[in-house]
Amino acid sequence: MSPVLAGALQVLALVAALALAYRPLGDHMARVYSSPKHLRVERWIYKGIGANPDTEMRWTAYLRGVLAFSAVSVLFLYLLQRLQGSLPGSLGFRSIDPDQAFNTAASFVANTNWQSYYGEQAMGHVVQTGGLAVQNFVSAAVGIAVAVALVRGFARSRTGELGNFWADLVRGVVRILLPISVIGALVLVACGAIQNFSGIHEVGQFLGGSQEWNGGAVASQEAIKELGTNGGGYFNANSAHPFENPNGLSNLFEVFLILVIPFALTRTFGRMVGSLRQGYAILATMGTIWIAFVGLMMWTEFAHHGPAFQLAGGAMEGKENRFGIGGTSIFAVSTTLTSTGAVDGFHSSLTGLGGGITMLGMQLGEIAPGGTGSGLYGMLIMAIIAVFIAGLMVGRTPEYLGKKIGTREIKLAACYILITPALVLVFTALAMALPTPPNSMLNPGAHGFSEILYAYTSGANNNGSAFGGLNADTQWFNTTIGLAMLLGRFLPMVFVLALAGSLAGQQPVPASAGTLRTAKPLFTGLLVGTILIITGLTYFPALALGPLAEGLA
Repeated sequence: MSPVLAGALQVLALVAALALAYRPLGDHMARVYSSPKHLRVERWIYKGIGANPDTEMRWTAYLRGVLAFSAVSVLFLYLLQRLQGSLPGSLGFRSIDPDQAFNTAASFVANTNWQSYYGEQAMGHVVQTGGLAVQNFVSAAVGIAVAVALVRGFARSRTGELGNFWADLVRGVVRILLPISVIGALVLVACGAIQNFSGIHEVGQFLGGSQEWNGGAVASQEAIKELGTNGGGYFNANSAHPFENPNGLSNLFEVFLILVIPFALTRTFGRMVGSLRQGYAILATMGTIWIAFVGLMMWTEFAHHGPAFQLAGGAMEGKENRFGIGGTSIFAVSTTLTSTGAVDGFHSSLTGLGGGITMLGMQLGEIAPGGTGSGLYGMLIMAIIAVFIAGLMVGRTPEYLGKKIGTREIKLAACYILITPALVLVFTALAMALPTPPNSMLNPGAHGFSEILYAYTSGANNNGSAFGGLNADTQWFNTTIGLAMLLGRFLPMVFVLALAGSLAGQQPVPASAGTLRTAKPLFTGLLVGTILIITGLTYFPALALGPLAEGLA
């Protein structure tokens, strides 16, 4: 079988699996966030944290819950790392330095999972399972909760209440993320991923000699890292490591876990607003961009330029033979169009244009399908921008799902789409203008610029993957990327929840002859164009200095 055909068959198998899961999972999530009932274990949790799950919150109270919980999480994870040397199960590893502990705490709480350390050489079992894995669950649940709050803003009228953050957080973990993760971990163990708490032991090598490896609860962390679109690997090689991702089947299953909740949330959205066709329109937009990016990535990586590529059957540098170009292309696109950040190959070794595709995927806002929750609310923001543009074209007040998009709403949407590019471009400019730390930027020219642009794009967009070749374990990069991750995560949430509160307080307006039909293919095309023009062109000058210059050289 040719590698191109194998890649195409993997895409078809993945689409079929996602289609089978779409309806039951989407409907289940709609029931979870609409049900007035609480499970017994949930009531125990509410009692333990002192929360009343039946109290409705306005957007300001909901935001305070998000920020307070996240701040406590950052502090807890920071202290856990700083005390690691004194904790049992540390495997003899020392405590983490302050700047790296801050970077890692910010990273995992912000659902970014950027790692400037070697996981198997720095983090013991307690930090990995009691700190990082826990944040994989709760940070993903926070993202879904904010998305659901925005959906309630569209679904409700004449009220400023958006639900209860604590109930949404707990339900997301208990009823959605935890059950699927258990099943996912069992599948990964069956595929060959490890799951233990062994210490450091010596293993032999094929060519003689030996090296030291430590075990860990890898399969369980791998499942939630992909399902929650987190991305932080137990080992430095991430999902290219055979302990995390043993074979082609596990590779495709991990991509399925990455995509299943973000895609299924579009059906949850349709259910909660009372129009499944609206959810299908958002799904079509996400799917169109994802398919287009996968096709472009495979084309750039299978293209033969010179005898080396011809002999290898494509650009095989930095890719695992057990995944091939097709599997690596699907994985790279899926992780950068979501906020996952896991990698099964070396992104720095992608072709020049291939590396640009991964960067552009993040720079679009990671909305096709995006992160758990963040993809849906990012896409709904772009839908608001799209109907606003359509309204300008026909000279009437824009509407979306029966809500008028006025001055306040469009200002909040504009702030949302501007904050991330500002963080990426400002921090990249500062990093390039200031003296680079010795041995930090290993590649000169366009590729070196791409490494730094990729790092801040990954951080501010809460992705977490790295281009490679950049030593980011310095005080400058740990601090600035940490700030980019926190600001890139929580400032947009402020605008999303403020927008949700504004929409929930409106009185619905009936559809008229001039109302844009947002459940039609025309709107899907308009939305795709809006995304590519407004967000894509924002970064075009920076991309021209890096991956485009390298790819055209």
